[in-house]
Amino acid sequence: MGEDPNQDGKRFDPLDAWRGVRDIYMDAWSKNMVEMVNTEAYAQATGAMLDTYLTASTPFREALEKAMVKTLEQLAMPTRADVVSIAERMTNIEMRLDDLDAKLDTIQRLITQAGAGPQPQPRKAPQPAKKTVAAKKTTKRGRK
Repeated sequence: MGEDPNQDGKRFDPLDAWRGVRDIYMDAWSKNMVEMVNTEAYAQATGAMLDTYLTASTPFREALEKAMVKTLEQLAMPTRADVVSIAERMTNIEMRLDDLDAKLDTIQRLITQAGAGPQPQPRKAPQPAKKTVAAKKTTKRGRK
């Protein structure tokens, strides 16, 4: 009816040979590239290129940073330096709170160990003062 499978049950693929050649070619290239990249000469050449790029791009980067700072100031938005400063302050506050928490834990532990600390007792809500009978009579007379 359609295509007849070969003896292995697979259909004939005319590009199968090309795929095999491609795989062999890619394996050879990858081995050669790995050998080349792992040489000292390649590392030195790459380092020299990166140094040159960084040296050449520094003035442009600085100009871009200044323009960005001015733009952010005009828009009343925080700069990177502002955000870093706030992050440092928050970290300092966190550290101080951790220190205070540790000290309070120590104080609580010492009080518990000493057992001499006064036990807190619940306070009763203040009761309104009751008026005496004599006070009621005087208020009634004063109204008349």
